[in-house]
Amino acid sequence: MNERMQAELVASVDDDGSPSLEERCQQLASRAKAASRRLAVAQGLLKNTWLDRSARALVVRSPEILEANRGDVQAAPALGLGPAAVDRLTLNLKRIEEMARALREISALPDPIGEVVTSSRRPNGLEAIQVRVPLGVIFMIYESRPNVTVEAAALCVKSGNAVILRGGKEAIRSNLALYRILADELEASGLPREAVQLVETTDRAAVGHLLALPQWIDLAIPRGGESLIRRVAQEAKMPVMKHYKGLCSVYVDASADPEMALRIVQNAKVQRPGVCNAAETLLVHRAIAPSFLPRVAQNLRDAGVELRGDATACSLVEGMVPARPDDWDTEFLDKILAVAVVDSIDHAIEHIRCHGSAHTDAIVTRDLAAARKFVAEVDSSAVLVNASTRFNDGGQLGLGAEIGISTDKYHARGPCGLRELTSTKWVVYGDGQVRE
Repeated sequence: MNERMQAELVASVDDDGSPSLEERCQQLASRAKAASRRLAVAQGLLKNTWLDRSARALVVRSPEILEANRGDVQAAPALGLGPAAVDRLTLNLKRIEEMARALREISALPDPIGEVVTSSRRPNGLEAIQVRVPLGVIFMIYESRPNVTVEAAALCVKSGNAVILRGGKEAIRSNLALYRILADELEASGLPREAVQLVETTDRAAVGHLLALPQWIDLAIPRGGESLIRRVAQEAKMPVMKHYKGLCSVYVDASADPEMALRIVQNAKVQRPGVCNAAETLLVHRAIAPSFLPRVAQNLRDAGVELRGDATACSLVEGMVPARPDDWDTEFLDKILAVAVVDSIDHAIEHIRCHGSAHTDAIVTRDLAAARKFVAEVDSSAVLVNASTRFNDGGQLGLGAEIGISTDKYHARGPCGLRELTSTKWVVYGDGQVRE
């Protein structure tokens, strides 16, 4: 530790001699940095051993996870959590088994560290090789969903990165239980326990302290509501991987198979309405709207979805609530869907450009030219043809799991798995060459 850092630590001690929150955060980050150096050279076998052991431990120790989670769920109403947020928070045996399966899937993936991206032998005889290397230390800030604790830790460690986890106060009991299991298995697998650390205080000031430590933390990843992400982006002294909103649309083209469209819209909105890749807007071509809209509206209403439509949609579906101007820009994260009738595919694309968040958008069509146009002109992290927006997910796209879905264009976009948590460096071998 250099003299400046030592002075900072001394200055942050409280008057009674006990470490201040700022100092504790600095210690957390410095331990993570030390662990990251060991992880960077750890054999893939050790990392996979930890993943496999952790998968088994999650299932074996599921009673303590569920007990901790019950405490969080019981406290949720007092924290103002609605039904969708409580659903994201709730764990059960099936969801624990899904977490364990994600760990096993990540274990089975190729280790990205050391992967040769490109190589060439130069005319002067130099051999230039670009290889993947870890980023270092990742600070993950997230809300509500305890499974993020497991998936983020798994992806970071597999990609050779140490991680500092900071979940929301609504999931503190669940996150602590999961973290202890992961940390126990790190030691048992021969990896540093500090490779995965949890911020155990719910004091929001801890986030600010950690975001001010670029000397130890290499990347911040916020995953949650727009206010959280904007705060992190504004305060972070290190790069941030982010998406602000999941304003996802499904466009039903004039040539769409109605039965296929019904299934896709229903799944995109209803399967898990409180997640970022759920549909928030339905766009329907005018030519198919009179026959399609009443049917899809009935299906959605039967599932408890409130529909808010433009004037044309309201004229076609009795009792549809007129949409307010801000409905087109709202991530509902609930059983609410904005519905508009459009005159053409160009109108649909323009609507997405004006109101979308570059997260996930889908077209349902039997017209290959329309599909190609939509794919080419909709600039989102994932564009789907004849499939639900819910497939923009690391596990569904073969990444094993994801640390988040980035709508940035640099340095990663879309679901971010192992490769997106690496950087590269050049390794050059010579035999005495000097530059003329």
